[in-house]
Amino acid sequence: MKKFVRMALATVVALVLGLALTSCTEDSSQDKENKAKQDTYDHLVAQQPAGRMEYSPTREAINQWIKTWGKRGKLSYVYIQNAKGEYGYFIMKGLPVPRCKMLTPTERVESYSNGVAVLSQPGMDGTYTTGSTCNAYYGFDATTGAYMEFTVGTNQSFFLFDKPMTMPEYASAKQLGPTSVKDVEKQP
Repeated sequence: MKKFVRMALATVVALVLGLALTSCTEDSSQDKENKAKQDTYDHLVAQQPAGRMEYSPTREAINQWIKTWGKRGKLSYVYIQNAKGEYGYFIMKGLPVPRCKMLTPTERVESYSNGVAVLSQPGMDGTYTTGSTCNAYYGFDATTGAYMEFTVGTNQSFFLFDKPMTMPEYASAKQLGPTSVKDVEKQP
């Protein structure tokens, strides 16, 4: 029994010494730089703490966006400008949707004993996407329900409104989809 107690005591002493020696080892250069970065951040926060707002215009804008677009049947007026500066327009039911938006997760995280892996998952159509289609948008025509898709990128921009625009560049825009501004003005 005494031998067991001596061995247990020796093991505990060895562990304590090992931990003490480990904590005495010099920090790596990366550890030193991370500590300097954290020390600087702590100093700056103490000297210049984050301000407190009494009112958030950002939250108000988000809430207004929700109020504007959260209505069933809301129309969107999509004006597209090409490289020549010419405008055209579509009128869609709801907002145009980027093709990279999905209703289900596109990735699954798996944990293994030697690390973590992020695995792609198929979309609703059973295929995989790289997410590279974020510059392509789709939606449905306001009166016919026809599927419409457009791409923006080099030398082409789009402007989205919830009402038809009357400024000269928009008022003279060429109708690009089945529905015209006059068509939706006739609707109740």
